[in-house]
Amino acid sequence: MVGLKPSEVPPTTAVKFLGAGTAGCFADLLTFPLDTAKVRLQIQGEKQATQAAQRPQYRGVLGTILTMVRTEGPRSPYNGLVAGLQRQMSFASIRIGLYDSVKQFYTPKGSDHSSITTRILAGCTTGAMAVSCAQPTDVVKVRFQASIHLGAGSNRKYSGTMDAYRTIAREEGVRGLWKGTFPNITRNAIVNCAEMVTYDIIKEKLLDYRLLTDNFPCHFISAFGAGFCATVVASPVDVVKTRYMNSPPGQYRSPLDCMLKMVAHEGPTAFYKGFTPSFLRLGTWNVVMFVTYEQLKRALMKVQMLRESPF
Repeated sequence: MVGLKPSEVPPTTAVKFLGAGTAGCFADLLTFPLDTAKVRLQIQGEKQATQAAQRPQYRGVLGTILTMVRTEGPRSPYNGLVAGLQRQMSFASIRIGLYDSVKQFYTPKGSDHSSITTRILAGCTTGAMAVSCAQPTDVVKVRFQASIHLGAGSNRKYSGTMDAYRTIAREEGVRGLWKGTFPNITRNAIVNCAEMVTYDIIKEKLLDYRLLTDNFPCHFISAFGAGFCATVVASPVDVVKTRYMNSPPGQYRSPLDCMLKMVAHEGPTAFYKGFTPSFLRLGTWNVVMFVTYEQLKRALMKVQMLRESPF
């Protein structure tokens, strides 16, 4: 047995909500450079004549990070971290913290187990809810991650995270902060279903067949499987989302137009640009997040029970 033992009392919705957001932030702190590398690889190859000559070429995950550190400084892989943490506190809290509650809402009364359809529906619902609330933070995060600063003479478009929110709203309208909402909802509905449903099912089967107990090894295997499935099914939508959210006004008419131009100019393999950092990032993120989330739920419930205990 590794870590805290499961609480005798099921965790409350508030505990799951807070625990998911905190675990998401912790996972982001450890994996953010991989996410930035993924964004850089995804936008590489875009037809932007004015910037093409200035953009460094990236090769592989480690090569991308090393190139960024060499050309832009050691802090560059963490560009957009503040917006990323803001995103997790709103995004992960909703899509992960509310998943069990929504799943129970959709489960017919008297049923002992939720069907796969019910779990998928719950994943789609919480994923869409999370995007609707957290989209502005995702737009700002991607803008910072995609921006390239090649020295002191390079102009920074945004002086900080709050300035980015104001500048985007001023230059592109409030709708600019929700740019790419549809592909992001599509992407996160897919990711959330792949992550939550896969994690849910693998963990349930490992426990039902008594292969593992409800602790670290079980959580690790379930989370790793969830990260791999999520990467495979979500990568194409993720690339379109990243490019569309990072594009200047007028470059693409719609997410569909962005997708068609990608296929026309770069071929279908463009949909899997940045797959390796996506998998490294999602796989690592899922393992860190779910393991931390499970332990946080137990720790928070112990604290809550101690506070409520009369002795």
